[in-house]
Amino acid sequence: MPHITAVCRVDGLLPETGGVGVTAIDKRPVDGELLVKKTGVFGDIQANRKHHGGPDKAVYVYADEDATHFADLLDREISPGLFGENLRTSGLDVSGALIGERWTVGDELVLEVTMPRTPCATFARRMREPRWVRRFQDEGRPGAYLKVVRAGPVVAGAEITVTSRPSHGVTIAECFAGLEPDRAAALLRNQDGPSLSDVMRGVATLAAARS
Repeated sequence: MPHITAVCRVDGLLPETGGVGVTAIDKRPVDGELLVKKTGVFGDIQANRKHHGGPDKAVYVYADEDATHFADLLDREISPGLFGENLRTSGLDVSGALIGERWTVGDELVLEVTMPRTPCATFARRMREPRWVRRFQDEGRPGAYLKVVRAGPVVAGAEITVTSRPSHGVTIAECFAGLEPDRAAALLRNQDGPSLSDVMRGVATLAAARS
């Protein structure tokens, strides 16, 4: 059964050369149950709110399976929170999730997949790996941002149930790689799914116009 393996939130702000001068990317696992509200995991923050956070990026989720891929690639541990994620999962293809699909976590929390993570210079500086942004992009395993449909608690070990999947079939990985015009058009039609985020609607509109 897919489940949460770690719940992470910011451990402390770190100095950062760009943006606002600090970064909240240093997420680390916490013990026990935390509430997840519309703004994200209780006690978590985003330093640069122009590019991070907000209702459509309330929770960042990364899969153990993708972390293992990078651990093998880089020959180093990819511990929970290293990529700045709030939730680490097992048994769920996070990068293969559909835009707009919904998950129930535990008994109460309901999340909705909104968009892929976009790697940035802050992420590169954290990882200290050569050409990190390009390498992360090339591997096609970005993880997903989710919005909170219904607030609720989360704890490591909580089961995840995928409760709905839109028929457009467009995945996080496809969006991350760059949508083909026909796939963008399918996403824009989005006949049986929740409304797209403004970001994804803009991305899909530009991609569809290339046809």
